[in-house]
Order: sequence, then structure tokens, then C-alpha cells
Amino acid sequence: MAELSGISKDGRLVSKEQWEGYIESLKEKISSKDIISDEKKAVTLIEQPFIEAIKRRLPKKRFGIFFSGGVDSTGISFICRQLKADFVCYTVGIEGSEDLMMSARIAGEYGFNHVKKELSLKEMDLLFRRLAKILDDKDKDVVNYGVGAVELAALDLAEKDGISVLFGGLGSEEIFAGYHRHEQSQDINEECWKGLKTTYSRDFGRDYSIAKHKQAAFLTPFLDKDLILAAMQVSGDLKIRDGHKKYIFRVLMQKLGLKEEYAFRPKKAAQYGSSFDKALSRLAKMNGGKFKKDYLSMLR
Repeated sequence: MAELSGISKDGRLVSKEQWEGYIESLKEKISSKDIISDEKKAVTLIEQPFIEAIKRRLPKKRFGIFFSGGVDSTGISFICRQLKADFVCYTVGIEGSEDLMMSARIAGEYGFNHVKKELSLKEMDLLFRRLAKILDDKDKDVVNYGVGAVELAALDLAEKDGISVLFGGLGSEEIFAGYHRHEQSQDINEECWKGLKTTYSRDFGRDYSIAKHKQAAFLTPFLDKDLILAAMQVSGDLKIRDGHKKYIFRVLMQKLGLKEEYAFRPKKAAQYGSSFDKALSRLAKMNGGKFKKDYLSMLR
């Protein structure tokens, strides 16, 4: 089972049943006595699996990173720089987006090769219309379009550089508890396992369709088997602490040398950090609609 966005080794998307069975098989490897509640031990436990998950996937040629300036993409970039890899960070957003501002600041501080683009509403309209022809999404899911537009726009930039392989942070929110629903859960790790399973329905179809259309590959180190097993041995209390989601991963990145302000930077989801969700709202109003779905329903 290859973790690469749920795509099997022969390049086909695995079935939902295959993916859920795979995650369940990993879950069965961990018992309650394996759970670690000591912070230092937990950081040590996840450190090498995280680094190795990236190292194993390093392409031999130049590659890209979907770079928002959040702890996940910054963490991947930080390790890739330490490994002396040849990579380019790609960031997209509309005017005033937080990701454009913060990504430029972080990339400048750490010397990452960084390409960013600010898209106009006209460009966003064209982007969403292209996406409508790529996605098999009859329900016109707003999140799928917001996230998918970020991926597609970044791939457009990478294509100009002759890059078709990009690292992404898919899976981090699930194994390290990055969502509001993890905060609300009575059992954080159980919610993480559930989320890993539903990643298939939520993300794989979209990512597979976009990657196939662009003849690109998404590398997903946070869905590495060994990293999942290590992360899921960490107590849920260390994943959400002192108001910080993904706490233990943030502590790890600070230990590895990332500045605290970047390691603990609150991060919005891709569609919000890029302000692409705002673009959807504006386009809906411009086209006589009241809701974002009104605009998406007009796309063909």
C-alpha cells in the first residue's frame, strides 16, 4: 500500500475499502500500553520518523513544496534545506492574504527558494472554471474548490519551472490533531484514527484528479506508515495543549531549530490562508449569487 495520496504502486487510486482497511491494520499495531505521555519521549519518538519520511521521498531532481508558511510546510522545507535538497517553495493567494505575507517572510529568513503569485479575481474565476472541468464533484463542494484551487494554482507555477513533483502536508492535521473537532473530542487519538480513514473521501479524489490532470505527483510524508505509527503512540494530551493544536509537532520543530514564532504560528486552512474562500464569496456576489455554492453551480 503506497501512502501517496492513496494511489497504489501502479498509479491507480486505491479503493475506499482498501484505504480504510490499511488504516485499521495500523491501528491494530498499537495498544494502550504503547501510548506515551512524557513530552520529551514523545518528541524523540516522532523526530526520526518525520525526518526519514521526507528523506525517503526526496526526488533525485528538483522538486516543489506547497508552501503556506504554516508549521507543516515550513517543517518540510526546513528539513529539506538541512538535507541540502534542491527545491522551490510555491505560495498563492489573493491580495492581502496571510499566506502570501507570512510565506515570504519565512522563506526570506531561512533562505528558501520561493515563488509566489497574487491572483486577481479574474484569474480566480478562470481558475475555478478550470477546476470544474477537472473535479468529479457533482455537489460542488466549497472546501474541495477552495483547497483544489490552491493546489492547481501552485502547480501552474511549478510547471513553469519544469517541476511536477511537490511535497504537501496532507495527513498532519489528522495524526497530530489539528482540527476543531479534535479539540471537541473526548478521545483525541480515536478522532485522529477516524480522520485518517475519512481522508480518503475528503481529500484523495480531489488530489488524484488534479495531479492526474497536471501529470504531477504529490508527496505526502505525514501519511508515511512509520510516522503514523509513531504519532499515534503519542497521547492526545500532547497533541492539544495550552490552546495549541498539533502541540507535539510544534515542539519538535522548535527543537530542530525553527523559531518559536513560526513553530507555534496559528495557521488557517489553505482556502482561508490564501483567501481563496473570500474570492469565492466575491465571485458569487459578482455573478448575482448569494452563496458560494450559487457561483460554483454555474461552473461547467
